[in-house]
Amino acid sequence: MTTRPDRRGLSRRGARTVLIAIAAITALTLTGCVTWFLPATTSQTSTPVKESVAADLKPFYDQVLDWKSCSSGKQCATAKAPLDWKNPSAGEVDLALIRQTARGTKQGSLLVNPGGPGGSGYDFVANSVDYATDSNLQNNFDVVGFDPRGVGRSTAVKCYDAKQMDEYLYAITPGVRGSDAWIANNVASSKAFGDACSQNTGPLLARVDTISAARDLDLLRSILGDKKLNYLGYSYGTYLGAIYADLYPGKTGRLVLDGALDPAASNFDVTKVQAQGFESALRSYLADCLKKPKNCPFSGSVDDGMATIASLLAAVERSPIRNSDGRELGANTLVTAIIYPLYDATAWSYLTDMFTSVMKGDAKFAFTLADAYNNRQQDGTYGDNSTEAFMAINCLDYTYDDDPAVMRQQAAELAKDAPVIGPYMAYGDIGCSNWPYKSTYERGPIAAKGSAPILVVGTTNDPATPYVWAKNLASELENGHLLTYKGEGHTAYNKSNSCVNDAVDDFLVKGTIPPDGKTC
Repeated sequence: MTTRPDRRGLSRRGARTVLIAIAAITALTLTGCVTWFLPATTSQTSTPVKESVAADLKPFYDQVLDWKSCSSGKQCATAKAPLDWKNPSAGEVDLALIRQTARGTKQGSLLVNPGGPGGSGYDFVANSVDYATDSNLQNNFDVVGFDPRGVGRSTAVKCYDAKQMDEYLYAITPGVRGSDAWIANNVASSKAFGDACSQNTGPLLARVDTISAARDLDLLRSILGDKKLNYLGYSYGTYLGAIYADLYPGKTGRLVLDGALDPAASNFDVTKVQAQGFESALRSYLADCLKKPKNCPFSGSVDDGMATIASLLAAVERSPIRNSDGRELGANTLVTAIIYPLYDATAWSYLTDMFTSVMKGDAKFAFTLADAYNNRQQDGTYGDNSTEAFMAINCLDYTYDDDPAVMRQQAAELAKDAPVIGPYMAYGDIGCSNWPYKSTYERGPIAAKGSAPILVVGTTNDPATPYVWAKNLASELENGHLLTYKGEGHTAYNKSNSCVNDAVDDFLVKGTIPPDGKTC
């Protein structure tokens, strides 16, 4: 198994769907079937905005979307974008769209991105539009989900089949973690994965960077008929939104960036701060768990609980627990199972059940959580390409260094700053250092000079995108405004309290900027 930094933000399909994902697995186990909605085939077109663009871009900006009924009364369409924005005649990519039309007086479109990178905005709106937006936004906007280039139903990155993905994600890497042999095995795994992605994806693999996706976003804005972009981005979606604002400040309408990434943070900065964030969230979970001694598998203090978890990780590192399907539960997979419920405090009970079962030598529920995180289905197939897209996009968005001496120094720093989680988030540079295409983007602060007001939302104990990133982004943006939610979990809108919801809704619907320093 290749060690990779956990920078998924909203995980594969969104932290807001943790409970839904786990419940769905349970339901499928019980029923063994799913009933699919078969829509009527009505059609409707969109009128694009008249844009002043280069001649070779006009065919893209002048295209008319053909919307057809799909997915429980929603409408779906496919847009065409240039494969290479610097050379629009070099080919095309498909961008899959889904929308729920405004239930009241329409103000325009609201494009939604759930995070990732690699998360499907199409699925987010198709399956959980009420988690993405509340009724107020649904009354005032066409809520539009889209799969960015490389993702899901759009022209997608493709690397491995299901059995190969199992090996890549779950297999135990031979050797002692951090040793020369262990690193060499991870390098070989990473090179094989990257080569397969290149062979099976083709030229698209070099063009799934976030700058290209932001240019796609402007194209979608225009052909949806909106002169300015209204946008709600979660986690990685905040980075996409910030890049858009920097490229097209004059076309920003009302942008909300919830669970922010700091565009100026380096790859290692992101890994370090996120490791600390998960460590903090794990401590909060333990504090809550220890208040319920009848059900909690831990005892003593929070520090005692952290020591127990560290010992449990070390134990499965030495001697993995074999699951009934033959897969072995090692430390990397157990960390994935721990991280997933930490995205949402309402899922902490699943973490308790998982720890209880693993302590008894049973790996089944740990694999249930890890599989939900990776969107691995009951039959062993994968529900999307989010792992491939996650790697492909991040490898172009950051720079990496797999010098063993550097990685070992960083591993020591992670172990010091996040003693339980940190050691298992080290050595993540291996994957992208051996990727077929290198990043050419130099990261730094984004000011988006000349943009409309942008609302940045941060949660004080967000494990995946820690609060400091929201503070940083809001201060970097020339017209950024910070809304703080004092609480647990990843992202705040539509999952925290009415204070946050009202502030976001008022901003998106009315343009009302929350007072400076507003905390909910």
